[in-house]
Amino acid sequence: MPPYDPSAFPPFAVTVDLVVLTVRRHALCTLVVRRGEAPYQGRWALPGGFVREDEDLSGAAARELVEETGLCAHDPAAPPPVPSNGAHLEQLATYGAPDRDPRMRVVSVAHLALAPDLPAPRAGGDANSARWAPVEELLGEDVLAGTAEAVGVSHGADGAGDSGDAAGDEKEGGPAALAFDHARILADGVERARSKIEYSSLATAFCPPEFTVGELRRVYEAVWGVALDPRNFHRKVTGTPGFLVPAGGTTTRQGGRPAQLFRAGGATLLNPPMLRPEV
Repeated sequence: MPPYDPSAFPPFAVTVDLVVLTVRRHALCTLVVRRGEAPYQGRWALPGGFVREDEDLSGAAARELVEETGLCAHDPAAPPPVPSNGAHLEQLATYGAPDRDPRMRVVSVAHLALAPDLPAPRAGGDANSARWAPVEELLGEDVLAGTAEAVGVSHGADGAGDSGDAAGDEKEGGPAALAFDHARILADGVERARSKIEYSSLATAFCPPEFTVGELRRVYEAVWGVALDPRNFHRKVTGTPGFLVPAGGTTTRQGGRPAQLFRAGGATLLNPPMLRPEV
């Protein structure tokens, strides 16, 4: 075998970016940070950072999640965690356009994180402020209406893949232009969440350990951007074996009559799926 010469290949960096989604005040929101340094100083961006020499991709994403939100990641194949500081975390897609970062060649492996209503975030690293922003504010109504392609999103068979040349796609006059190609990454994350709650129990990751059917319905409505019939929804989720398990109590936190509390069951797939309404 001929000797391997690392200097024959151009160096590049690897980062992780996080699409952290939650439902706040019945709206789908994502965590964004205002960049305190160049490039894109002063612009909003998704949280993330460079992968360290001693960590793998999932470890880097979990570390960034803890640093940015205080949440601990859990195995996507397992039911949602009972502790209130747990979050669903899964790899989303890889983005490697040559000019996506003006500093150097950077490949980003984006991850999707889902968690219940979260407190006000704290900024860290090169960010000077952080906030929960409604997805509609960042991407516009077209994305919530089901046209993520409005920001140039290209999907593979499983939602993963290279983002292509995104640096020139950013809309300077758009709803709230994000740094780098983060509008594309965010749109991919939103579409992944919207599609997966059709056939999996992923929507329960947006809920506290115990929740009502009405609270779960409002998660679907926020993620899909549609209104659902309460009776049909209740019949569907309570009639799917293993989807919801009675928690043995009731609550009046939503007002009105006491509503039964449920926990996420052991089922990870919905059969038949709960199809997204046409809009």
